[in-house]
Amino acid sequence: MPQKEVCSWNAMICGLAAHGLGKESLALFERFIMEGFHPVNVTFIGVLNACSRAGLVNEGRHYFKIMTGKYAIEPEMEHYGCMVDLLGRAGLVVEAIELIEKMSDQPDPVLWATLLGACKIHGLVELGEKIGNKLIQLDPTHDGHYVQLSGIYAKARKWEDVVRIRRLMVDRKANKVAGWSLIEAQGRLHQFVAADREHERSSEIYKMLEIIGTRIGEAGYVPNVSPVLHDIGEEEKENVIKEHSERLAMAFGFLVTGSGDCIQIVKNLRVCGDCHDFSKAVSKVFKREIIVRDGSRFHHFKDGKCSCLDYW
Repeated sequence: MPQKEVCSWNAMICGLAAHGLGKESLALFERFIMEGFHPVNVTFIGVLNACSRAGLVNEGRHYFKIMTGKYAIEPEMEHYGCMVDLLGRAGLVVEAIELIEKMSDQPDPVLWATLLGACKIHGLVELGEKIGNKLIQLDPTHDGHYVQLSGIYAKARKWEDVVRIRRLMVDRKANKVAGWSLIEAQGRLHQFVAADREHERSSEIYKMLEIIGTRIGEAGYVPNVSPVLHDIGEEEKENVIKEHSERLAMAFGFLVTGSGDCIQIVKNLRVCGDCHDFSKAVSKVFKREIIVRDGSRFHHFKDGKCSCLDYW
């Protein structure tokens, strides 16, 4: 560009962060400063988001400090959200709570929901229960709070509590948003939901899915059934997981793209842990790059690795 304005830099800093390129995003920010630009609040949303996406805890603390101390930018809810996410994912839940308690404004429910997600990652059942119940009281119709809390109970194998929360969710009409995945092919958008059998090439898709599953299984992939919130047998859980919408979209992608072509998928919800492992295995075994844009970021799967470094 002949002339780069602050908004251009901000777009790049935020964009790199969304694609998991945290260090590249921070390097661009340093160039931005070196060239004499003055950051604004959006700049630091991108910078702190980059730290959060890449697990750069010390860097996040540093930039949060200079944002207020050096550049006199008052942190807004989005800045706190990035810091709570960063600390929570790193297991520094106590520090995240202390940060929330120091806020001058009333914390947004999104901050507590972010912390609830950290409790799920690190298996903090008691704290997760406390935060989850608080969120349900604050917004009884938000489906995500029930799903997160039931996920914490499921991880701890507290099935009676899973059932209780699910019933409460139904009673309060907080219906879970249905997950779907999109893939563009042959001039059309093709949408899939879990266990979808409506597509015109459904039988071919399921055959391809079986081939993919066999190949990656031979290479050592073992399903991670922990995301399945049911007290059922392991084999049944594997069957539930292997029909998730992004897998159907991926199998369709194999049918309609050339060998070695990149497969691009858009998903409305956050990708589950096992589908993430599945996608890494597929990228390695079949030597394909797969890009999945889920509810919060881009995942670039290549050679058995993901751009998020398994930190999402």
